[in-house]
Amino acid sequence: MTVAPERPVEIDTAPRTWLRPSDEPVSRPTATARRAVTRSTAQDLLVGAGSLVSALALAWVICFRILPWGTVLAYAVVSFLLFLVILTVSAASVAPGPIVADRVAAAVVTAGALVVGLAIVTTVVFTFVRAAPALPHLNLFTQDMSMAGPRDPLSVGGVLHAIVGTLIQIGIAIVITVPLGIGTAVFMTEVGGRFSQVVRTVVEAMTALPSIVAGLFIYTVFIVALGLNPSGLAAALALSVMMLPIIARAADVVLRVFPSGLREAGLALGAPRWRTVWHVVLPTTRPGLATALILGVARGVGETSPVLLTSGASSFLTVNPIGAPMNSLPLFVFTAVRSGEPLLIQRGFAAAAILLTLVLMLFVVARLVARKKDAR
Repeated sequence: MTVAPERPVEIDTAPRTWLRPSDEPVSRPTATARRAVTRSTAQDLLVGAGSLVSALALAWVICFRILPWGTVLAYAVVSFLLFLVILTVSAASVAPGPIVADRVAAAVVTAGALVVGLAIVTTVVFTFVRAAPALPHLNLFTQDMSMAGPRDPLSVGGVLHAIVGTLIQIGIAIVITVPLGIGTAVFMTEVGGRFSQVVRTVVEAMTALPSIVAGLFIYTVFIVALGLNPSGLAAALALSVMMLPIIARAADVVLRVFPSGLREAGLALGAPRWRTVWHVVLPTTRPGLATALILGVARGVGETSPVLLTSGASSFLTVNPIGAPMNSLPLFVFTAVRSGEPLLIQRGFAAAAILLTLVLMLFVVARLVARKKDAR
């Protein structure tokens, strides 16, 4: 009986990894890159354009074929509402929620900006179109209405007295309100204390003051009580009451956002607080203070009711702001439009166009004066 030889035992020397069932490797999905919400793709543009075309077509069917809303305003409103609905549904089918919300919000903000811009453009264009027959006449800028009547041709008479009156009144108002407004803002921001809260409350309350109340205040105090005649000075005081809270509040906002590090650096060098404010704070915030001045001038230059009560009406040129009635462009526009005479109404629109141009020039001058000096 033969015995078979024993086979050699093979030993596995390869390293082994012992894993428990819970330690088994799990395949993880690859992370995808996040899409920026504000970035628009070609698909987003197509969705927006398609939603706009669909909204315009559907609004036309609703306004002009189904319902009796056949007006331009109704068509625009219905188109915008349908555009928002269609854009929301279309964007939700191809994009996540945050992108849909961003697209709808962008559409609302853009529509609001377009409405505001359209209102401004149409107002300016309509004013200049109605003023076009009177603007080419040079006498409009060199003569007053002392020798002209409501029915005289446009080649006779002008609005020189109103232009000069507006410049004098707004100039006096700026001289009065700029130191008071900026000083009030400096007091509320730099000095502080309990009384500053009272001043801030009064300034905020005066911001919503009706213009007729300011005119009645100056009329009661200076004309009735003190016996001052209706004049350019009284009108300038009324405009100052309107402009002061606007300038003070806007300047206060500008000074409150001023970097505290610059203020602390000036104080750390040993400078007193008033010198730090005069040489550091005010020069640095000069562009913002110019914006505050522009807002105040925009509020006061077009006011009619305070001027109507305090300045009186005159058809001749008056340079002296004390003791004599003085006309202005807003008051002349108000009087001309209420007259009912076509030629005088055209003069009124010409005065309105001159007022718009004058305000634009004042804004440009204020921005040039407030522009920061060259870094050199």
